[in-house]
Amino acid sequence: MSELSLSFSQRLAALVRRIYPHLDADILASQIVDAFWPEGTHRRKRARPPGNNLWSERDAVLITYGNTIQDGSHKPLDLLHDFLLQHMRGVVNGVHILPFFPFTSDDGFAVTDYRAVNPQLGDWSDIRRIAGDFHLMSDLVLNHVSSQGPWFNAYRQGQPPYDRFFFEASPDDDLAAVVRPRTTPLLQEVETSNGPRHVWCTFSHDQIDLDFRNPEVLLEMLRIIRLHVDQGVRILRLDAVAFLWKEAGTPSIHMPQTHAIVQLMRLLADYATETLVLLTETNVPKTENLSYMGNRNEAHAVYNFPLPPLILHAMMSGTARYLHRWQAGMPPAQLGCAYLNFTASHDGIGMRPAEGVLPPQEKAQMIETVRSIGGLVSMRATTDGAEEPYELNCSWFEAMRATFDGQDNHHMQRFLCSQTIVMSLEGIPAFYIHSMLATPNDHDAVERRGMNRAINRHRWDYPTLQARLADPASDQSRALQGLSRLLRLRARQPAFHPNATQFTLALEERLFGLWRQSLDRHQSIFAIHNVSPDTITVSPSAINLIEGDTWIDLISGEHIDPTGPGIPFAPYQCRWIANRHGARQENSS
Repeated sequence: MSELSLSFSQRLAALVRRIYPHLDADILASQIVDAFWPEGTHRRKRARPPGNNLWSERDAVLITYGNTIQDGSHKPLDLLHDFLLQHMRGVVNGVHILPFFPFTSDDGFAVTDYRAVNPQLGDWSDIRRIAGDFHLMSDLVLNHVSSQGPWFNAYRQGQPPYDRFFFEASPDDDLAAVVRPRTTPLLQEVETSNGPRHVWCTFSHDQIDLDFRNPEVLLEMLRIIRLHVDQGVRILRLDAVAFLWKEAGTPSIHMPQTHAIVQLMRLLADYATETLVLLTETNVPKTENLSYMGNRNEAHAVYNFPLPPLILHAMMSGTARYLHRWQAGMPPAQLGCAYLNFTASHDGIGMRPAEGVLPPQEKAQMIETVRSIGGLVSMRATTDGAEEPYELNCSWFEAMRATFDGQDNHHMQRFLCSQTIVMSLEGIPAFYIHSMLATPNDHDAVERRGMNRAINRHRWDYPTLQARLADPASDQSRALQGLSRLLRLRARQPAFHPNATQFTLALEERLFGLWRQSLDRHQSIFAIHNVSPDTITVSPSAINLIEGDTWIDLISGEHIDPTGPGIPFAPYQCRWIANRHGARQENSS
């Protein structure tokens, strides 16, 4: 009997048995249902089937902190809403507000109260207003909570149920194989009412790991998800989910129980009356990352983490060799799944996903180039006690300032080219607000806050930002206008549906090309990007433009002759060459 032919109750009980084999599966399954569907709510009679209708070519996401925009007078969430309505309506239709809860460190990822909005940002009514105008994504910080929050304080005092909420280990345990993204000690000794204990800290000593071996932790997280869904959240970002389940003597990453917990959440989402999307945040190499799609039964979407370092390398080196090689080996997303494509995020440009893809000398040149323009490098500890680069800390706009050959006059063109690649790929494009706004590196914030990641977490004064956006010559206006135009254009092309057919074109190394075809096969787009400072000509026959069709570059508006001598590409120029029938058909709808 296949998994999909089983009833909801059978599938839930089977997952519970995989996660908690020593507990009564029926009793715990009933508690899970009560946690996710409390009195007054109900579930669908049938699961929402896997399909490609959860998203469309109109979908794009803006990533931002709740306080990226400030003015000293108004609530930051009100200002964010105003910015979204003024500048993002029709450009993106989704917004990811990074943790908007009370916290103690890591810019929100050391949560003290999952049930409250940070009063310095606003309140739940502000969240609901934004959710009324845009698809809202929130962070489910599953792995850990603040060491200064009420849960951990209750743990230290021995108060149930929190006395069993946190993962304890011993310095004598075999922890040599544990995979971590940090160099700080894994265990922290703390005093409790039951004596000294060593608690597990994957990320920092202010972020104490929860113990999902205790089903009460899972039940509490499901209640929190229900609260967020009731407040309008429709996309749940499962932060650091890969580290959820720990066992001494193992890498404690991607454990079978972790995948089963994601599958359990997917089951609940598929039976929710609300349309929910689960997005896993796993900044790891390709195969590990793709494993979170499961067999169409885990995440609806995964971050395309190799993209940032590979696009960065292409733009800096002037060759798409490694980007092309990687993309040619990427499978299409399974039915009901999608990639989330991006270049920049609130964190740095992760280097782990480039492992095995970029040679060491190429990564070394990237690091040298980023440092030459004022960027920073963060390290991680390896299992043999050494350190290696974990991420590059630099705003994406600044990262586009230089190539391996130094700085030139193509900064803005190179930046827009890098973002056009993100828009062209199979999947849903996402843009960090500081990329949309061409924000420079914030060295003052690094010095003031003592953390490398602050370089890319600038807080804009809203009147200053508005003045910059009103000045057509400013970097902020040029970047936002350029990206907005492209995103509005993209939203009208059915060949850019997140699950539309994609084929990687075999072009010379300075070009990165894709063929996209709409689900109904009516529209084809040849998306070609010159990642070099050279002028290049492409023969129409090299991309098999069909004679008899009318082809147009949607970006420039130029007609492309399929029998002509060649298609010119200026430095860093991108073209979306579409058969006019498909473009006209979509524009008329």
